Amino acid sequence: MDFKLRAIVYGIVATIIVGLLSGAVIPFTNMALPVTGALVTGIIGGLVAGYVAGTKLNDGALNGGVASAAGAIVALVVLTVAGLMAGPLPAMGLFAFGVLFVIVAAIPGAVGGALGSWLQGRSTKRKAGRPASR
Repeated sequence: MDFKLRAIVYGIVATIIVGLLSGAVIPFTNMALPVTGALVTGIIGGLVAGYVAGTKLNDGALNGGVASAAGAIVALVVLTVAGLMAGPLPAMGLFAFGVLFVIVAAIPGAVGGALGSWLQGRSTKRKAGRPASR
């Protein structure tokens, strides 16, 4: 099991983008199902990191979990700073929810990372199994 920096950076970027846009992409998730945004964010960030990490499931899960947790921390800091513009009380509430968001995003990130590495392994096998054309 090893960390692949490129995979982690790609996963962090994907997690930040999806984390900041999750309320706009999936309407009413913040009001009705706040954990849904965290699950989708973790799975997508982990999926990207796992796909870039390679074909081993444990490498994909490790890189996916680290990438989604780190990306969720960065998204939490950005959203907390933006929440400070509304006042200190909403920012503290947002930060408290954000800590839960980081914990919840790491678990599906590991699952998404394992899934991404499995998908990458399938596409590699499919390419290797094709005969060369004449």
